[in-house]
Amino acid sequence: MTARIRLYDAGLGVIIQHPTGVLYTNQTCGHCCAQPVMEGVFVPFGAEESWLRLNAYFVGPKYRGTGAMQGLDDEDATFIESVVRDGRTGVPLHVDRSRLKESHEAWVHVLIVGEAEQFGVVSGFGPYPRRGVLTWPNSD
Repeated sequence: MTARIRLYDAGLGVIIQHPTGVLYTNQTCGHCCAQPVMEGVFVPFGAEESWLRLNAYFVGPKYRGTGAMQGLDDEDATFIESVVRDGRTGVPLHVDRSRLKESHEAWVHVLIVGEAEQFGVVSGFGPYPRRGVLTWPNSD
């Protein structure tokens, strides 16, 4: 049996795709309650204000709690990147715009574009860019 960690209450963080033998999952996509999985390493950000902003966005007028089950658009990607940047997570990442249709609330495909700048939060996962998923507690 493969090791699996459920991130339901872990807060905002990124799963860095990496061959670890450990699968991470989260309840995502608003009321749809999807359970996507990625193998890798989870790096928590400890940025509660940031994930609260993300939750407010996805329950707001554009998606009304539906979880963006049809995928994200460039406007969503830009907003998500601004929240991560403002939260000073220390992990340089960009929303993977080639995978917007596979992304939804609380499960956003990202590219980690280099080593973390602050205190070496994340290092040694090159070559970059490295795929990952930005995840946070689902709003449902």
